[in-house]
Amino acid sequence: MIKKVETDVEIMKCQEIIRNSFITVADDFGLTIKNASTNPAFITYENLLKSIEKGMELYIKYENNEAVGCVGIQRSSSSKDIYYIERLAVLPEKRHRGVGKSLLDFALYKVNKREGKEISIGIIDENKVLKEWYIEYGFIEKETKIYEHLPFTVCLMIKKV
Repeated sequence: MIKKVETDVEIMKCQEIIRNSFITVADDFGLTIKNASTNPAFITYENLLKSIEKGMELYIKYENNEAVGCVGIQRSSSSKDIYYIERLAVLPEKRHRGVGKSLLDFALYKVNKREGKEISIGIIDENKVLKEWYIEYGFIEKETKIYEHLPFTVCLMIKKV
């Protein structure tokens, strides 16, 4: 079951899932709170709440009454046709079981229902496994960007809905 996050308890649960999910990537790529403080591995409750207050819809996935993943959807401020996938996270012990795909399927369904034309996601370009996962799902690389404050290259990927 996937449901919209509505309570503080659910926000805290998503924060925990996001941190636990992204910390494995942070460890793999040497990210720390000092060199990548905006990475989801270090997200605070306050920052997650702020994203929700700015319009991100956050959804949580349960399996057998256990929260196993979450995903955020946010419409672009510059185009009503573009939506961003944010904070797609699956607990490490639940990976490779279709949880991420079901969350992405759900996000696509929601965007399609809102008549969105394109979804976009930003990932660590050097994370070849994740990049390939998105490519297999139908995403294409739009561009890569180097940000002075980040120790990695950001890959922006898009998929037509």
